[in-house]
Amino acid sequence: LQELSRLFSFAHPNAGRRDYADAIIAENCLGKPTASTRRLTSQRMGELYGLDPAIPLFLALRKLWDRDEIGRPLLALLCALARDPLLLSTAGAILDLRSGEDFRREPMRACLRGVVGERLNDSILDKVVRNAASTWTQSGHLRGRTLKIRHLVTPTPAAIAFALYIAHLMGYRGSELFCSKWISLLDCMPERCRNLALEAKRLGYLDMRMAGDVVEIHFHRLVSAG
Repeated sequence: LQELSRLFSFAHPNAGRRDYADAIIAENCLGKPTASTRRLTSQRMGELYGLDPAIPLFLALRKLWDRDEIGRPLLALLCALARDPLLLSTAGAILDLRSGEDFRREPMRACLRGVVGERLNDSILDKVVRNAASTWTQSGHLRGRTLKIRHLVTPTPAAIAFALYIAHLMGYRGSELFCSKWISLLDCMPERCRNLALEAKRLGYLDMRMAGDVVEIHFHRLVSAG
């Protein structure tokens, strides 16, 4: 999250994939000690976030990022979850926890093992659990260092707009958008989501019409160039 913030502060909002790569590798905007670590960072950040406005998901992320500083941790998390199936598989181990409940590594480890089978050995799996727990801490879903507890996050209208857009990409339509797993990742109930979606509409993040149970949401504002 810190490196993504530094990269976006350094690069122009309309930067392309080559520009981001140059910023990381040639300009060393992230302060990496060697050329090899710069190249690896560029590769891994590209895999996780896209870093290419030709990718609609990244284009939406970049637009919302510049307009919502508070929601940035949740925006980064949603983009990473949408692009990294391994990280997404850990979501159940977080969302199943009640507010204030201790985070335990074994349920997350079991979620991951169910996805990867025997392709990862135990030491690699434990490293993935540590990294995933760090990700959920940076997003605000967990608090603490050695002993972590579940914390309910507070979504912003921009985060809701991004979650709705991802749900739309995944095939959700109408009122079911408010009940998707992408909204649950923000600890948001459907009624609260509706209210935040209306605020997102007011802020110009999306277009929405509601008439009773009929809901239409359009996202061209997020993915149009410029």
